[in-house]
This record gives sequence, C-alpha cells and structure tokens, in this order.
Amino acid sequence: MDEFNFTEHQHVRYNPLKGEWILVSPHRLKRPWSGQVEATHEDEIPPFDPNNPLCPGVNRPNGEKNPEYDSTFVFDNDFPALLPDIPEAAASNQPNEELFKFEPARGTCRVMCFHPRSDLTIPLMSIEEIKAIVYEWIKQGTELGVKYDWVQIFENKGAIMGCSNPHPHCQIWASSFMPNEPRIKDSYQREYYETHGRPLLLEYINAELKKQERIVVQNSHWLVVVPWWSTWPFETLLVPLRHVIRMCDLTSEEIHSLAEIMKRLTIKYDNLFRTSFPYSMGWHGAPTGRKALSNNQHWQLHAMYYPPLLRSSSVKKFMVGYEMLGQAQRDLTAEQAAQKLFSQPDVHYKATM
Repeated sequence: MDEFNFTEHQHVRYNPLKGEWILVSPHRLKRPWSGQVEATHEDEIPPFDPNNPLCPGVNRPNGEKNPEYDSTFVFDNDFPALLPDIPEAAASNQPNEELFKFEPARGTCRVMCFHPRSDLTIPLMSIEEIKAIVYEWIKQGTELGVKYDWVQIFENKGAIMGCSNPHPHCQIWASSFMPNEPRIKDSYQREYYETHGRPLLLEYINAELKKQERIVVQNSHWLVVVPWWSTWPFETLLVPLRHVIRMCDLTSEEIHSLAEIMKRLTIKYDNLFRTSFPYSMGWHGAPTGRKALSNNQHWQLHAMYYPPLLRSSSVKKFMVGYEMLGQAQRDLTAEQAAQKLFSQPDVHYKATM
C-alpha cells in the first residue's frame, strides 16, 4: 500500500481552540464542478452615492443625517439585534426550567464606516487610513467593554456574504453574555494554559514559524497563517507575535504593523481571483466587563478571515449536508491554500491595469 500523503489521502485534523475535528479530502479536488456558479461581474461603485445611508451627509432611514465625516464614523445601529434595556427575567411569566433555560440578553449594536468613500476597501486604502480603523476599534472596544462582557467586532464584505451595502464598514455588537464561539475558545485556551503554562495560540504560532508550511505573510509584529484546522478554503488566522490579550494592549508600533499586514493580506486575497475578495472577519480577545476581573492570561488576541470562494471568483463553498449534520469538511489542504495565497503579489491587481 502507498505511503500516507497529506495532499493525496483523506484524514481528520484537530482544532485545539474549539475541540473540534475537520475532515480533509484532498483527492476530491480532481472531481469536476457542476454546482452553483456565482456571477463574476463587479458593479462599478461610485465614491459617493446620495442614496447610500452610510455615505457622509446622507440621511439614514431613521431620519438622522450623517456628518460630513472624513475618516471613520460610528453610530448606533438603526436596526439593532441587541438593546441595552429590557425587563428583568423575574418579571417574565415564562418559568426558567432546566430544559427551557433562558436569560435576558442586553447589548449595544453599532455600525462603523471605515472611510468616507464607498469605492475603497481595505486593500486599496493607505496605511494611515487603516490605522485610523484600528484606533477606532480600540476606542469602541474600550468604551463598550466597561459595561459589557463581550465586544464583537466583525466585517462582512461582499454581497455573497450577505452584505447589502458596498460602503466599507463593519459592525460592533457588545453583549451582556459571551457568545458561543468565544465561550468555547475561552474554555479550551484556559485548559491549555493551566496544563502547559503558556497561551495556546502563542505556542501554536511559534510552532508554525518553525514549520514554515502554512505562512501567508508576516512582519516584525504579526503572523498570518492558514491554520492547520481551517474550515473555509482560504481561511486565515492573524495573530500578534507577542502575548497580547486585547487590542487595547497593542503598542503604536504593533498598530502600524497591523495596518500594514492587513493591507498585504487583503491584497493577496483580491489578487487570488482578481476580484474584490468576499469574507467575514472578526476579532477575538479576552472578555471584558465583569469577566475582565478574572485572570485572562490564557487568551491571545487574534483575528479570523473566513472567505467562501473555493475554486474561482464564481465558485463558493457551501456548508451543507454532512457539514451541518456531521462535521466540517474541506478538499484543498491548508498547506495548498497557504501556498496559493503566499505566491500572490503584494501589489494590487488594479494598480497594474
């Protein structure tokens, strides 16, 4: 029988951050594609649209007028999923039973515009413009983190990710509870730290630096890899090289390096299929609010990029069937994905047109 080969034979990989396994089936890359194909035409986005509620000086649906902002702009979401004030659970006529547990959920939802121009995404912005985004993330996380146990910063980019507005922006949802994803990561990182005395993710990136198999881009303060356990075809993990538990703990040099590596990474994404690469991305760090009083040294700040594109700008991965009922599965190995991204130029394809 042939010797086992990671690029030829199916196997499962473990995600120590979440205690999950993923099925990797590289031999399936040989199968022809006859599934759904997305449209590849990119609409021409104007720098300013008087009908776009995220543009400077435009009236939003609730009647409020945006200021003539020239950098970032943050406002409370006009249609929030979480509100700060609701009745106490004791006033509910629903008994809190073992099989029907519930807790009141309080929070604040905000929208953050990255730039006054609608036609600029992060790979096309300057380092200083990206730094302004990072500094605003820190400001919002610090402010909301005083009151709430969790502050989730996330960006959905592209219509394929359900983003209905092309203006560059993200959302910030602060909640009185820890959502499932960070709650699970908190547990596994704590367990690893108590066993080994070192943060799990810090150990992991040091191991990746030694292996040099899944690195996409790195600089003096940050590392981007396609993680060993990645689920999405071109998923990446962005981690600082030193122990940092929250974004507010970054130095000015690390913030500059972060802006630089975000630009380089997203340029490589766009260059891969010569399209404005869609993704969902977000940040995880140590919890805040009441939970900030606990020992959170097991945490390591990190960002995740989850792009859906699989084989081209018109073919995306679907999480259905086995992946909904069994476990996540991928065809392209993490090493193959990392090499494809690593080999992309650092100059945006639009700059060469």
